[in-house]
Amino acid sequence: MSHEGEGHQSGYDRLQSKKSLKEILEVATEFERTARDFYTSLIPNVSKRIRYLVEDLAAEEQIHFDLFNELVANPLIENEIEHAVAVPVSDSRFSDCIQLPELGNTPDDQAVLQYALGREQAAMEQYTALADSTEPGPIHDLFIFLAMEETLHKQALEKLYYEVVHSGGV
Repeated sequence: MSHEGEGHQSGYDRLQSKKSLKEILEVATEFERTARDFYTSLIPNVSKRIRYLVEDLAAEEQIHFDLFNELVANPLIENEIEHAVAVPVSDSRFSDCIQLPELGNTPDDQAVLQYALGREQAAMEQYTALADSTEPGPIHDLFIFLAMEETLHKQALEKLYYEVVHSGGV
């Protein structure tokens, strides 16, 4: 009897472990929107030593947001976005990043950089996994591009984090 229940649960889990590309793209678009808004709101409040990076990140996330909107509006992929793909292991962490922390009016550089590093790590993992689970085409190419972009963001943040936290400033 327990085998039936396990089989039923396993089938249910398999259904739950897939989402349409449309759903995934909606979450990714929201992730990029909140990232853009998060970095934009920080610009006037962060110290000058990290402001340039926060400005760059805000601009980059706007570009990513625009790319997702253009992709979803593209009639050539209309059928493709209805396909179900495996939900990446990173999906819940990625989705959680849509909720933004309250860092106050004078956020600590270290706290900003730590949070930004977590966001970029989650995005890098999510986009890499999605690139691996999509067929060749515009959606696959976008996920590969974004995975590389988020990797570069993470590297820039790590470098600055090291300078700010371990070297006593830039």
